[in-house]
Amino acid sequence: MRAIKAYLSIMGVIAALLCGACSKTPQLPRLSADAVILAFGDSLTAGTGAGDSESYPAQLAQLTGRKVVNAGIPGEISADGLKRLPELLEREHPSLLILCHGGNDLLAHQNHQLIADNLRAMLRIAGERGIPVLMLAVPVPDLLLKPPPLYEELAREFQVPIEAKALPHILAKGSLKSDYIHPNAAGYRMLAEALVKLLKKSGALPA
Repeated sequence: MRAIKAYLSIMGVIAALLCGACSKTPQLPRLSADAVILAFGDSLTAGTGAGDSESYPAQLAQLTGRKVVNAGIPGEISADGLKRLPELLEREHPSLLILCHGGNDLLAHQNHQLIADNLRAMLRIAGERGIPVLMLAVPVPDLLLKPPPLYEELAREFQVPIEAKALPHILAKGSLKSDYIHPNAAGYRMLAEALVKLLKKSGALPA
């Protein structure tokens, strides 16, 4: 009996260690003081629903002291984003890409596999250029406001950090949004703060 208990205890420790390893946030290179962050996406990145200085990229720049390029285009679908990304990476030479895309595809009820394929191609393009990526998951625009599994699956596949809770939380509160799919200035501030927290947890910024 003691042997069985000892065995179960050891297995429990091993399971806990493995679980901890699985839940560990993927690490990013430390961002230098002159690093350029490329915020890439659609209207959520552009800052629809708030002023130019109130978008999440603008507020992220204030919080981090780094240059953040706002490369958001309202209404863009992921297929068009995929076409646009390579030239932007070549022009900006970012130290980090924040990828927030697929929201307009979800609004149009596009096949989730198609969205995943486009995002996967974007991740590969960044990887081929040695550019680290942080993903920002977009919730399905319904009552549940839950991101589809494809975001977490891609983050695991490419071992990149992902922020999957901030947007659902923000868009569930009327005081934090300008309409049913866009944050307001306060919502974008909360999003920027969530990204700073993840950047610190992933090692890109000092804790």
